[in-house]
Amino acid sequence: MDLRIFQVAAFTDQSFGGNPAAVIPLDEWIDDSLMQKIAAENNLSETAFFVPVSDGEWHIRWFTPAVEVPLCGHATLASAAVIDAKLTHEDWPITLQSASGPLSVDKDGDAYVLDLPANKPQAVDLPTGFETALGAAVSEAHIGGDIYLVVLPDEASVAALQPDFAALGTMIEHGVIATAKGDEVDFVSRFFAPGLGIDEDPVTGAAHCVLTPFWSERLGKKKMEARQISSRVGLLECEDLGDRVKLRGYAVFFLAGVIEI
Repeated sequence: MDLRIFQVAAFTDQSFGGNPAAVIPLDEWIDDSLMQKIAAENNLSETAFFVPVSDGEWHIRWFTPAVEVPLCGHATLASAAVIDAKLTHEDWPITLQSASGPLSVDKDGDAYVLDLPANKPQAVDLPTGFETALGAAVSEAHIGGDIYLVVLPDEASVAALQPDFAALGTMIEHGVIATAKGDEVDFVSRFFAPGLGIDEDPVTGAAHCVLTPFWSERLGKKKMEARQISSRVGLLECEDLGDRVKLRGYAVFFLAGVIEI
């Protein structure tokens, strides 16, 4: 069996920036266990697989090295770039059926615009020992779906975090966002998900489904600029639409190849 594979950095216009995702177009689904093994072998935060449903519509699934997840923004953007540049699809927007419902992606010049479900967070108490594991005092805590969001005093505090990932992974099943107002953008963040096999995700679309409604209400703005300040750095333009969010970003191709099984 030969499978095409592409590696695409999402939410960046620079090589070696943003969040790299593996994208594997399929004609029909292969076994779930094989997709999980391929994702583990790729050892990227996410590997996306998709199959055609009809003209302009695909079914998409996402796997970390450890588990399948219900939503991944950066690998969705990377998949749209593959559909655009490698499958030469010309009619936009496109629809992607997923475990999180129908998603759409449109083109805006050289950028891609994701339409994803919003996940407005609610205040929550943190597990005992969480601040020690994170390595910082938290001013407030929220949860959106299964993603925790903790607010720190400033951008420098977010940048300085050095979590105990082993301890954090025992407390948080999915992931946690650390966020603060930005110095040069509206807000910054970092995302940690050791329970999913990802100590730190470079740029996280699903996290911005939580961050966008949170900061929109806090800042009184519908359109915002965001930066995920991992070592690779990601740039996103976010828009709060109530029950949906729009995330705009670029994609850069890194490699193309064939998986031989």
